[in-house]
Amino acid sequence: MDVDGYLARIGAARPSAPTAEALADLHERHVTTVPFENLSVHLREPIVLDEEKLVEKIVRRRRGGFCYELNGAFAALLRELGFAVSLLPARVSRGGDGFGAPFDHLTLRVDLDEPWLADVGFGRFARRPLRLAACEPQADAEGEFMLLDAAGGDIDVRHNGEPAYRLEQRARELEDFVPSCWWQATSPDSHFTQGLLCTLPTSSGRVTLTGDQLIETVDGKRVERELSPDEVLEAYRTYFGISLETAPVAGAFG
Repeated sequence: MDVDGYLARIGAARPSAPTAEALADLHERHVTTVPFENLSVHLREPIVLDEEKLVEKIVRRRRGGFCYELNGAFAALLRELGFAVSLLPARVSRGGDGFGAPFDHLTLRVDLDEPWLADVGFGRFARRPLRLAACEPQADAEGEFMLLDAAGGDIDVRHNGEPAYRLEQRARELEDFVPSCWWQATSPDSHFTQGLLCTLPTSSGRVTLTGDQLIETVDGKRVERELSPDEVLEAYRTYFGISLETAPVAGAFG
């Protein structure tokens, strides 16, 4: 892997040792520089869960992705830097309808002096890793998080009091997530096929582009505006560092 290229992509220095402080720095830099986006779904680009291809997309093509891509690539980087990393599946909250299917989401366990939950692929989520074994509230720039024991040895992850996902603690391999990744990218019932999304946290809030709608939140104030096709391409370049020849359009699936 081009570790130096990856570190340059997220603006991080190579850590001298795999420590909790180094993990927190890498995590926050990744979250704030590599966008959570589903453009490949609507551009009909193949999403291949192979570490080399995932890193190439993020580093050389300067793109983002969704959970399987972002956390899959981040896990590869962490391992190259000497961290002990496990891939864990999670079921995403469906609000009052409980949780989704197994392998709905891919997240990471990083074992140091204590285990940490690292997740750079869930959109609006913690900017820094969360203590996996802690039961008390954990403050973060994105709000308050709690990790609570659930049935069967699972862990419920809550964000600002609301369920985010239910984490399974059995470690998996990247290829175990291939069927779910395919479903997320192709099914008309998938959240990712129903609209375009590209989002990043900023120093004062968040910027999100959904199709031709630009949403900027600055110090709690939300401003929305509709963009022309040319403005959409410029917004991808300006806010997310993504250069495209044509603006992606939400595709028809099914």
